[in-house]
Amino acid sequence: MDKKAWEKELEEYDRIVAMQTEFKRKGKTVPYTSANGYMFSLLNKEGKIGFRLSPASGKKFMEDHNTTIFKSHGAVMRDYVLIPKRLYTNDQLMKDTLYEGYQYVMSLPPK
Repeated sequence: MDKKAWEKELEEYDRIVAMQTEFKRKGKTVPYTSANGYMFSLLNKEGKIGFRLSPASGKKFMEDHNTTIFKSHGAVMRDYVLIPKRLYTNDQLMKDTLYEGYQYVMSLPPK
């Protein structure tokens, strides 16, 4: 992915994260959100967005939105789902799903 295309994806990711007040985007080369010692969203080098959800919520999200697991640098990211570009403009869904990821990591034992 060229730099200009990746920067466009970064703008979308930042816009989605900015809908929340409980957390902020971190990272320069690999933008992400984290809480309780766990990452729960990220934008990978390929310009794809992934959200971490509970196993049950992730499975339902993948079925409801015809998507799959999320990979970064060729590795499967545990509990992450790939957010299809077609959903980026569904602000309420993006806001709610990202917040659900935040709640999930907050329910885990702190790292």
